[in-house]
Amino acid sequence: MPAKTAVRAVPRESAPPAVTPRAGFDWRRIAYHTLVSRALDDVEEQTNKQRATVPREHLVLYQFSARGHDMAQSILGSLLTGAHDGAGAYYRSRPLLLSLGLSIEDALGSPLGRAGGFSDGRDIGVVCNLPNPSGCTVLPMAGDVGSQYTPAAGWAQNIVYHRDTLADASYANCLSVALGGDGSVATNGFWAALTMATTLSLPMLFYIEDNDLGISVRGDMQTPGGDIARNLASFTNLRVLNGDGCDPHDASEKLADAVAHVRGGGGPALVRLTVPRLSSHSGPDNQKGYRTDEEIAADLARDPLPRLREYLVPAVMSAGEWAALEGDVARDVQVALEAARARGNPDPRTVAQHVIADEHAPTEAMGGLSRAERAALGGTDVPQEGGELLRFAEAIRRTLRHELATNPKVVVFGEDVGRKGGVHLVTEGLQKQFGATRVFDTSLSEEGIIGRAVAMAIGGLVPVAEIQFRKYADPAAEQLNNCGTMRWRTANRFAAPIVVRMPGGFGKDVGDPWHSLSDEVRFAHAYGWQVIMPSNAADAVGLLRAAMRSPNPSIFFEHRSLLMTGDGSARYPGDDYVLPLGRARVVQEGDQITLVTWGAMVHRCVDAVAQLAQPGAVELLDLRTISPWDREAVLASVRKTGRCLIVHEDSLTAGFGAEIAGTLAQEAFWYLDAPVERLAPRDIPVPYHPDLLDAVVPTAARIRDRLAALLAT
Repeated sequence: MPAKTAVRAVPRESAPPAVTPRAGFDWRRIAYHTLVSRALDDVEEQTNKQRATVPREHLVLYQFSARGHDMAQSILGSLLTGAHDGAGAYYRSRPLLLSLGLSIEDALGSPLGRAGGFSDGRDIGVVCNLPNPSGCTVLPMAGDVGSQYTPAAGWAQNIVYHRDTLADASYANCLSVALGGDGSVATNGFWAALTMATTLSLPMLFYIEDNDLGISVRGDMQTPGGDIARNLASFTNLRVLNGDGCDPHDASEKLADAVAHVRGGGGPALVRLTVPRLSSHSGPDNQKGYRTDEEIAADLARDPLPRLREYLVPAVMSAGEWAALEGDVARDVQVALEAARARGNPDPRTVAQHVIADEHAPTEAMGGLSRAERAALGGTDVPQEGGELLRFAEAIRRTLRHELATNPKVVVFGEDVGRKGGVHLVTEGLQKQFGATRVFDTSLSEEGIIGRAVAMAIGGLVPVAEIQFRKYADPAAEQLNNCGTMRWRTANRFAAPIVVRMPGGFGKDVGDPWHSLSDEVRFAHAYGWQVIMPSNAADAVGLLRAAMRSPNPSIFFEHRSLLMTGDGSARYPGDDYVLPLGRARVVQEGDQITLVTWGAMVHRCVDAVAQLAQPGAVELLDLRTISPWDREAVLASVRKTGRCLIVHEDSLTAGFGAEIAGTLAQEAFWYLDAPVERLAPRDIPVPYHPDLLDAVVPTAARIRDRLAALLAT
């Protein structure tokens, strides 16, 4: 038998002293939602339990109980009354959702995997969301741990922006709350959000419900000493409160104090309430494998539900009224269960809907500009004549400047983008012109940059976030993934159409594994993302503007070589220039071989074709975007030429060239006069020395030689 971990001593309180329940709370409503949550846990746990006389129904495929966390969350929910309050929650937060308006039928229907509800059978039932244009919005939850914190901080910044910059009085005194367990305080997201909230003095409440277990790992492995509130007691700009989530009198005092502090402009607050875990971590988990019977019994003795009854009976209601309330709950849950079970299964024919926006859908997701707002911005794909010749970086700066000037909902931010103007000086001068509320620096946390952008987009803003280099996006992978899947997994209830500006690729005569990574195929694999890779200043203008007006999130890849040289210089196409995504550019026409590329490789391919001395042989296509990519343009060209060479900077194995080659093999096989070939770096990191760099990244000479060999076949 494994050694048992010592349990943190939690004394069993005697019956609470007779106190008058705190005024200002609707205790009947709190009791109702606590009882409903407990009843839902009972229903779900019973359907998955093997019984001697009744076969196991196993209707809930993945179950998380909120038992023991329910009362305090119901108290918290009763305090979230602001017109634009927001909550970033997690998989044990259903009691909060119930108190904010989630119907009992939806609370059961989604765990049952039924059609409709907050995911239409696409996500596990405890991963909830609640769009609410006139009350507390619960941001789309995720199944990972700690990813709720930075979007919650972003919602708090969204409140401040609407209140102060857009002068929307309806955001006054609103707040954002992030709920998390004690295990989540060890995550990057928690610390990134804490930094954001305290340095910016955001109207944000951190609510930590501490049951001393992260599945099986005790709290002192998540935070030193097992008490995050005690450890943060001296944190600047943070009000910290520590209490008992089993005691309704103490819990209501601490939560009301914190909410009043935040609403009153005092800055962020953190409340830690100790709660018991009265069940296993999840349905498949068996806590008896890592907890002793004594530990389990000690938690059962701390159940807050009997404490709530003792607190309210007879001070607020009689024993008969409590019994009647239990009867109401039993009836309401049974009616909702029958209605949830009567729902149909989700339709497999619709499973591919809502990966990206459908402009013909009858309803719009919450997030980004509305269709009407986007339509009002206008635009044309016809460039103006005689525009000023601009380098790549200046074209991006000019586009950002125009969009900032014409749309007050645009915000630009990232590390060093403000006073410095970015490490590539792309945003130089923008903060001076538009102020630090619209163009601002962030702390050094990519998780924080993307998480805040997500919530600001949900709140209706147009966030343009910069990640300094492609490799630096790795710490934000969780937020990026969750952003891309948001529309799909909420069945078009939410979307976060952010723009992420991301420099990468080799520099001028230099490379390295950290700043020169391309790796664009990673985002082509990411569900829901548009991946944009312009090769010149004019395309950068049209594609960046398209991304900023799109209902989908976009990676806007700015190649370092183009930022550092004049290779991508072009005439400015105008302030109204918008290019449709997924339309390739024919750089030059030809009839013997198709050369497909994108990004900075376009310029090396142009040089290679010039060295061939075979005019009219090569048709050169610049994809411009790889998600979506212009399949029809590539297929049409290859059907004409019969040959194809694909050149890209990302690694050869599983690079995006493989997708193009696979499509050609499947859909243009009988038109091919030679095998489709790819020229790309070997599967090694990008080296530093110029000679090593040229040995890895395709050069114009190697492209020329490969073209010549293919033309000779």
